[in-house]
Amino acid sequence: MQLSNNIKRLTLKTQITARLTSLLLLATLISGCASSAMRSVADSLSLAITNQNDLATVRDGEPAYLLLIDGFILNDPDNEDLLLAGARLYDTYAGIFVEDEQRASRLSSKAHGYARRALCQPYPTVCRYDKGSFDEFAREITRVKAADLPLLYGYATAWVGWIQAHSGDFRAIADLPKVELAFEQIIKLDERYDRGQAQLYLGVLRTLRPPALGGKPEVGRAHFERAIEYSDGRNLYVKVEYARRYARLIFDQELHDTLLNEVLDADPEENGLTLNNTLAQQQARQLLDSSAAYFEE
Repeated sequence: MQLSNNIKRLTLKTQITARLTSLLLLATLISGCASSAMRSVADSLSLAITNQNDLATVRDGEPAYLLLIDGFILNDPDNEDLLLAGARLYDTYAGIFVEDEQRASRLSSKAHGYARRALCQPYPTVCRYDKGSFDEFAREITRVKAADLPLLYGYATAWVGWIQAHSGDFRAIADLPKVELAFEQIIKLDERYDRGQAQLYLGVLRTLRPPALGGKPEVGRAHFERAIEYSDGRNLYVKVEYARRYARLIFDQELHDTLLNEVLDADPEENGLTLNNTLAQQQARQLLDSSAAYFEE
């Protein structure tokens, strides 16, 4: 039995090594091609992950793609598209699948670093002040143009992921007002950008605190409603966050349960949102299970 188990482990190790070797070979072959080919592969990887409806498949398979995108970036370190693809992959993996705090901290830092490098090239003064003066950062962030929205959005979302992974560090929490400014600039340039995803982030940011502590739950509610509208109701995670952040904050169980039941009744399959929606349905069940206990407190 022990010998059989050893053979199985050896076989598995051989298979993993072969797969990683294949990935590295692919990276080497692509590195000899045009940068556009690498960007195409990176974009395809990102889309394949967001269209996956099995969370375990992504959890088990994505680490190999993280190594692959690292190889692409090493070959072309200033390529903004590759840096953004790397930031998305690392941010998704760290935010959804990594429970160990130290590991999540490392991976989210890599996502943030890639996204920051992408934005810093055309806008070095934004990165000069994102850890400095609030007023100077507020001035510089408004200089980002509509043509560079993907860079700004990738930078802002990776920054949020980094703050979440470092939530025990007051210095990270202190960055939230600057992140909010970045999302405000995004919706100023295009309030519907990425099917209202920036509206979702602002909804969350503005419902983190109750009104008594300076929160703006009604402003947050308006952002959630716009995010639902701009995604034609297909981004199910919006309703989960609407229920979690707003309905629970103002103690509205009817709204809370209505939103979550709508998530559970919906078809999660949607191009670019399937992974997101699958996770949303999983969390909706958990929130509904705890609804009675929460609202009875």
